[in-house]
Amino acid sequence: MNMWIPTEHEKYGVVLASFRGTVQHGLPLEIGDTVQMLEKCEGWYRGFVLKNPNSKGIFPCSYIHLKNAHIKNKGQFEMVVPTEDSVITEMTSTLRDWGAMWKQLYVKNEGDLFHRLWHVMNEILDLRRQVLVGHLTHDRMRDVKQHITARLDWGNEQLCLDLVPRKEFSMVDPEEISVTELYRLMEHRHRKKETPTPVSTHHLFVHMKSLMSSNLGEELEVFFFIYDSRENKPLSERFFVKLNKNGLPKYPDKSERQCTLFVDLGSGDLRKDVYIVVHIIRIGRMGAGEKKNTCNVQYRRPFGCAVVSIADLLTADSKDDHLLKVYACNTESEWSQIHDNIIKKVNIRYNLLGSNTGLAVALQLLHGDIDQLRREYMILFTRGVSITRKLGFSDVIMPGEMRNDLYITLEKGEFEKGGKSVARNVEVTIYALDADGQILKGFVATGSGEPGGDEYHTFVLYHNNSPRWAELIKLPIPVDVFRGSHVRFEFRHCSTKDKGEKKLFGFSFVPLMQEDGRTLPDGTHELIVHKCEENANLQDCARYLKLHFYKCNLPGNNQTLKGTKESFWITSFLCSTKLTQNGDMLDLLKWRAHPERISDSLSKLKEIDGSEIVKFLQDTLDTLFGILDESSQKYALKVFDCLVHIINLLQDSKFQHFMPVMDTYIEGHFAGALSYRDLIKVLKWYVDRIIDAERQEHIRQVLKATEYIFKYIIQSRRLFALATGGQNEEEFRCCMHELFMSIRFFLSLEDKGSRPITQTQAVFLQSFPAVYGELLKLFTVREVATFVRETLGSIPTASQSDCPLEAVKLHCIVKTVESELYTNPESRCILLPVILRLMQAYMQEQKDLVMCAHILTCMLSLLKKDETDPSEEVNLIVESLLVVLLRTLLEITNRPQPAAPTLRPQVQDVTGEFVACLLALLRQMKDLHYMQLLQRFSSKDDLRDFLLHIFTVFRILIRPEMFSKDWAVMRLVTNNIIITTVLYLSDALRKNFLNDKFDYKVWDSYFCLSVIFINQPCLQLETFSASKKKKILEKYGDMRVMMGCEIFSMWQNLGEHKLNFIPAMIGPFLEVTLVPQPDLRNVMIPIFHDMMDWEQRRSGNFKQVEAKLIDKLDSLMSEGKGDETYRELFNSILLKKIERETWRESGISLIATVTRLMERLLDYRDCMKVGEVDGKKIGCTVSLLNFYKTELNKEEMYIRYIHKLYELHLKAQNYTEASYTLLLYDELLEWSERPLREFLNYPMQSEWQRKEHLHLTILQNFDRGKCWENGIILCRELADQYESYYDYRNLSKMRMMEASFYDKIMDQQRLEPEFFRVGFYGKKFPFFLRNKEFVCRGHDYERLEAFQQRMLNEFPHAIAMQHANQPDQTIYQADAQYLQIYAVAPIPDSQDVLQRDGVHDNIKSFYKVNHIWRYRYDRPFHKGTKDKENEFKSLWVERTTLTLVQSLPGISRWFEVERRELVEVSPLENAIEVIENKNLQLRTLITQCQTRQMQNINPLTMCLNGVIDAAVNGGLARYQEAFFAKDYIMNHPEDGDKIGRLRELMFEQAHILEFGLTVHDKFVPQDMRPLHKKLVDQFHLMKSSLGIQEFPAYMRASPTHFTNGSTRGGRNSAPNIMNPEGGGRVVARRSPLSYPAANRYSSSSLSSQASNEVSNITGQSESSDEVFNMQPSPSTSSLSSNHSASPNVTSSAPSSTRGSPQLPDKQKHTRENCLSPRDRPCSAVYPNPLDPTLRAVPQPPSDSSLPRSDPSISTPDKVVKPAPSSWSLDTSLSDFNGKGPPIPPRPPYTGSPARTTRSQSPVISSRSPQKNSAPPFTPSPTECQSTGLVSNSPVLSGSYSSGISSLSRCSVSEASGTENTPWDHPFPNSTSIGFDEPIRRENKTPPPYSIHDRNNPRRPVPIPPGLSILPSIDAPPVPPKPHQIRKPEMEPRRPDHFPRPRPLPRKVSQL
Repeated sequence: MNMWIPTEHEKYGVVLASFRGTVQHGLPLEIGDTVQMLEKCEGWYRGFVLKNPNSKGIFPCSYIHLKNAHIKNKGQFEMVVPTEDSVITEMTSTLRDWGAMWKQLYVKNEGDLFHRLWHVMNEILDLRRQVLVGHLTHDRMRDVKQHITARLDWGNEQLCLDLVPRKEFSMVDPEEISVTELYRLMEHRHRKKETPTPVSTHHLFVHMKSLMSSNLGEELEVFFFIYDSRENKPLSERFFVKLNKNGLPKYPDKSERQCTLFVDLGSGDLRKDVYIVVHIIRIGRMGAGEKKNTCNVQYRRPFGCAVVSIADLLTADSKDDHLLKVYACNTESEWSQIHDNIIKKVNIRYNLLGSNTGLAVALQLLHGDIDQLRREYMILFTRGVSITRKLGFSDVIMPGEMRNDLYITLEKGEFEKGGKSVARNVEVTIYALDADGQILKGFVATGSGEPGGDEYHTFVLYHNNSPRWAELIKLPIPVDVFRGSHVRFEFRHCSTKDKGEKKLFGFSFVPLMQEDGRTLPDGTHELIVHKCEENANLQDCARYLKLHFYKCNLPGNNQTLKGTKESFWITSFLCSTKLTQNGDMLDLLKWRAHPERISDSLSKLKEIDGSEIVKFLQDTLDTLFGILDESSQKYALKVFDCLVHIINLLQDSKFQHFMPVMDTYIEGHFAGALSYRDLIKVLKWYVDRIIDAERQEHIRQVLKATEYIFKYIIQSRRLFALATGGQNEEEFRCCMHELFMSIRFFLSLEDKGSRPITQTQAVFLQSFPAVYGELLKLFTVREVATFVRETLGSIPTASQSDCPLEAVKLHCIVKTVESELYTNPESRCILLPVILRLMQAYMQEQKDLVMCAHILTCMLSLLKKDETDPSEEVNLIVESLLVVLLRTLLEITNRPQPAAPTLRPQVQDVTGEFVACLLALLRQMKDLHYMQLLQRFSSKDDLRDFLLHIFTVFRILIRPEMFSKDWAVMRLVTNNIIITTVLYLSDALRKNFLNDKFDYKVWDSYFCLSVIFINQPCLQLETFSASKKKKILEKYGDMRVMMGCEIFSMWQNLGEHKLNFIPAMIGPFLEVTLVPQPDLRNVMIPIFHDMMDWEQRRSGNFKQVEAKLIDKLDSLMSEGKGDETYRELFNSILLKKIERETWRESGISLIATVTRLMERLLDYRDCMKVGEVDGKKIGCTVSLLNFYKTELNKEEMYIRYIHKLYELHLKAQNYTEASYTLLLYDELLEWSERPLREFLNYPMQSEWQRKEHLHLTILQNFDRGKCWENGIILCRELADQYESYYDYRNLSKMRMMEASFYDKIMDQQRLEPEFFRVGFYGKKFPFFLRNKEFVCRGHDYERLEAFQQRMLNEFPHAIAMQHANQPDQTIYQADAQYLQIYAVAPIPDSQDVLQRDGVHDNIKSFYKVNHIWRYRYDRPFHKGTKDKENEFKSLWVERTTLTLVQSLPGISRWFEVERRELVEVSPLENAIEVIENKNLQLRTLITQCQTRQMQNINPLTMCLNGVIDAAVNGGLARYQEAFFAKDYIMNHPEDGDKIGRLRELMFEQAHILEFGLTVHDKFVPQDMRPLHKKLVDQFHLMKSSLGIQEFPAYMRASPTHFTNGSTRGGRNSAPNIMNPEGGGRVVARRSPLSYPAANRYSSSSLSSQASNEVSNITGQSESSDEVFNMQPSPSTSSLSSNHSASPNVTSSAPSSTRGSPQLPDKQKHTRENCLSPRDRPCSAVYPNPLDPTLRAVPQPPSDSSLPRSDPSISTPDKVVKPAPSSWSLDTSLSDFNGKGPPIPPRPPYTGSPARTTRSQSPVISSRSPQKNSAPPFTPSPTECQSTGLVSNSPVLSGSYSSGISSLSRCSVSEASGTENTPWDHPFPNSTSIGFDEPIRRENKTPPPYSIHDRNNPRRPVPIPPGLSILPSIDAPPVPPKPHQIRKPEMEPRRPDHFPRPRPLPRKVSQL
């Protein structure tokens, strides 16, 4: 069997094809993975993928492409590093990282970056292939790598990745270079990215496209040049383009003739007054309108001109072509000035050539030097482009530049008529001729773009004897031809006659060089026009060259030529690197020919222009040293001065590029072997006389040239030694020592006057460091170092701060440190002490910190590069500068930032450099250095200060703003150095500052640093990509764990001193434990146990630990820290730790509290991540808020979350809930003048002011939420406060607001919400929802289906349960989410307002759905055997009552269910409810019809038809059959009273129907009369079936108001638009799409005939959705004889399936879970569409909130309100004259309790926490006649509680101004703090929220504990004013005559 053999060389490879790894131990591979091989066996490798080294396996060898690699740490932990090019490695890893992020860009819909990155990635892959192939040249490889790195940097920047430090395109390992060098690289790349370097050289690219004009027909010549309008002169040569007759380039295939580059434009040339001027010349006839056959001679004639400013090109799009307008002269003689006139806009001298004439040109400004352009615009130069130069040299003259161009401008001429009557047409022809008179071929250049010609013809100005041309030509004549050459100008008259001849009439000439060798001087020359004959032969130039050519140089006796008027002016300008026009330069160069002129020539050298000197630099230097060698005694001083002048001239920026020329001369051409003696002598002479010289300027010039003087001295001595074999060495050394002694003496002098010596010293020091390298050529390193040390040491240290010598000293030190001398370790040890001494002085005084930082950077960078042991140097630097460096950093970072933004980068640079220096120094320090450092501190105080300083500096270095965001490499290096240093210093901390020497400040600084270190973002490895995390762990490990272990170790050493850090360090340590690193958490969490233990020892408890933990947890977890794993780990570790502690019980309590808080905080944070506000966010906030209040009693956190909840409600537009929420804070405040601090968004103010502000805000939100009843209470309270202060202005406003609320209650419409029960089951729900059930208040118009959908959207992973049964334990414990939702009906607590007659329906509607604690859900079922003939016998109702922890509405739209009560309603009770509710519905509709509140009679018609027809067809008969049978009565003797009640209700229904038919008869329209007659007939049939002949006597009892009338009718005489009964749920819900219609709850099915008839007449069906809805019992049954158990016996919950059609018979009795949601008749989740408790009673459309009485208004626009009725039951039907008889009251029912009398004062009914399991049945209305027909049962009647629920769930009553005793009426459970109050619900829920339980320290304003209405007969619909019933909490009422002192302060909010 073969064995696995470890691999030797086959270590690294790339996967070529994917491998699934299906074999045993196989390792799955993907193509492109990089793998490391460990072993090999028979074609298989064993290894791992580098991205996942923990997973090892085998894979085939054939799948791997091997690559060369370098192995580090060979053995078990070996690492493989590819030996490929580092750029390739970086590309590979970067592209892998980009690939994952690129896909995420697509997911995030960042399409633009997605596509750009895709193109860049493809480009990088292509370049990578080119590099891998290896066929690129060296230069091309460099360009490709530069391009690759630029693309990599661009992508990293776009993806917010880290900046990569590079050197020569390769990534830099930060461990291989010093920190200072790393910082420089990062800073360089950062600056390169942010601030591109400005460019000083610019070029203009011009591409001539075409000339568009309609009147062409001749060839054109176009000239471009750059023109300076300020100086009125051209700046460049001309660019010349020839166009054909169509206006297109004549040579389209030659791009160099169409394009040019105007080169070497300076930044000063890009001005507004610099223009591109275009002159256009036509080639053709003299006149543009002449006939073609007139003349065959072609003339150059002016055509047009165009100009454009260069400044316009800076902003224009470079890709756009420019269409330039072309102008022509009005007067041809002004052609030479046309461009000036256009620029100056002298409109009278030019005009537009034509509206359709334009010059199409492409213009583009390019920036950079010409070599850079050649690289960037290769196509431009390869295709061909001409170069157009500036006139003269550029700003910088480069050595080797060869130019010899003579520019001649033909300015003007003055000519005579020549005997003609008109002026001449003059044409000038120019020739360049050599010494032999031969024409120079091709040397007359019109401009770039076209080759030079032999001659040039100017354009012709028609009939002009004084022509002005201003034409520029260039004569590039070679230097060797220049001598003897001349230029001839021939003048011809161009005839316009038939022949068109050009007749010669004169000429001029000018020689190009004078006899002494000087060229034609620059400037304007007036030339003589020599006349000649027409046929004169000028080829023999010898004949005229002897003539005079300058008019100004004519001899005095030549009056003939002087008197002539004819002249010709030219301007010449020579641009030559070889020829000169300066005679003094020529005299100096020819000094041997005239020895007597040497002195003058040397003196005049300083006056010669610098450009002339650099032209002949080598010749000039040879001349000077030649004179010095031959006449040193005589001319040594002058030669020295000339040499100094030339050296300083080359330091000028214009000629600085000639410095290398001088260096080359010294090395290769200098031959003055004896010159060193004279140079040393003269230099020492100058230095010695510095003290005595009154003027120092010349001496400073000498010292400025010190560098090159020493170069000449050293080179001369070397040449001498070489020639003589080293003779006179001692003499030379002695001279040099004497020279340096003079220099040191001169440097040691101090100023006593106006500082002339100081400035001279500064000049010398600037040039002195450049001498070191020259001295090393002749002296040893130690000798030179000694020279430098003594010289620098002689500089005076004490000088004024503004002295120029101070900056120069540091500059000299910088150059010294950067010099070759300092890099040598042998010399460095000599120089370092003096440098450190100067550095220390400067840094202590905080002067020139930029230079100090630079010096220190250079010194420390050298330590890393040096291969020798730098321990001694490090020790010197540490001893001298470490403490000073720390202080400097503290001073810089604490210094306020300057306001000017230009100063900030400098300060930042200094800070960064000093930081890098400190880090580099600390990295170089070893154990020995730390030991020596700590031993140097003479006292503990010094050591303490040092530790405090260094810890503070480290905290500064960790700040995020210290380095740029993408400097991750620099941050990691910094952290590695910090943790290493801290580990060294922690020993010193333990040894010197523990036990009796304990110092809290040092230890606190240490712990703070450690905590900040661990929490740095750059160390949170969990947030990084896998590759980045792996690199960091490999290089540095997890530094957080290392620091955490160090914290734990140091904490354990503290002993009893730990108490000093409790509770201060609890928050920081908690923040550390929240870092998601398991090892760190395991180390740090036990510290909390230690803190608890020590706190227990000190205080006997650990309340401080608990308080601090709770306070910090909230802020830290809200920042996103912590997770579920942390909660579990915290709980388990601490519980394990405290197992054996004596305080175990209290510890467990603390841990449990903190754990529960974490659960809620985690839930809160998860909920807040969702974008929009939903119920989950609000519910979570409520849960957390309650936890802070009830379990933690943290008032400040409680108030903060109150406001967070308030903001959530406002965002969701839950204004009522927002008001209740803000009331929680309001109730914590008193009406006192106690000052409150600034808190949240509240300013500093008194408690009274803040409470007033809260009141007003709450009022505003109650108004917006249409909860005006609650607002009225607050208005009254606030009004009482204003009244107590006599603030009548605000009192008036508050009363008006209160009045407006009353108006809004009566006038505005309010929608009644529906309520839904929601169960959250399963472990996946948040803690505050898990396995709990809630009742939710729905939004406006929200039905069950919409609510279900909303909940499923909020919980997208939840499963909707399709039944209403309670889930079992498997659902509770399931690892999923289950939602159980069904609708429920509210149960009002009291019936006071709802049962009171005369109360407006708008008032009642509020109390039906507000402040509801209990909700009901009914489920019908059959018990026992079901009777198929009559199902009512066995039809029971299962009624579930849910009691909440808080009433709705409240601080949330949902509250948890606290208790469930389940009762079963018997079939008899169900029948009573059905009939009773139907009677209520009939009464309501009859009343509305009577009072004309209904717009039509259809609802009453349908209701009557449904009841009568159902009764006729067996509806009531079914009840009779079921419950009046003898068997039933005998078997159920206990139901005797109920059977009697059922019988009474049937009789009552018959009586109501009779009256209803009477009313119907009055209002029924004519077309419905047949239906009415049918109803009357059926009614008589129904009466007979019931056995009713006449109604009993009690039906005709004393009169009772049927409508809203009551004995209080006089007080409430206004019509009421709301339904009169209080027991039924009659809601004024209106929809613009609805009509009033019949009840849909229990209305029986009409017979088929009646149903069709009604449908035909009314246009509606009984199942129509647009009907009035009553609120009967939810178990209402159909009374139709054709149907058995109706689906209407359903849940009382609101239905979401409104308007659905009636179900077929076969579906009526099926189970609800078998049906679709739309068809299911009744279930918990899908209740019946005709459910009685779900429907509101829609009012007619239109604004029914406003009363209408105008008879002109149409019926739909009116709202007829009910009026009190005055009829009684004693009145017979005939007495009404057709108006219909009154409706009798209900028969008496003995089961009803007696009502209290009306005279009784209002008393608040107390709410018992125990609910009755079975509510009583509805009592008879005759028991209390004032209630009319309103049922008294809140359960069976479906009525609602009145008033606003007391938020304290207790009540206070007050009768006739006296207070009830506490045992009769318990006090409200106030939310105030300071009283012992009964706690409701056994502390399982937070205390109730109340807007009433308040103390009024200024004026007691008693308000009832609830906004509910008192249960008296005459209780008003809105509660009485607070001052009538409200009293101070728990305070006995004081007699009126007592003064009202301010109450004692209680514990209220301090915020």
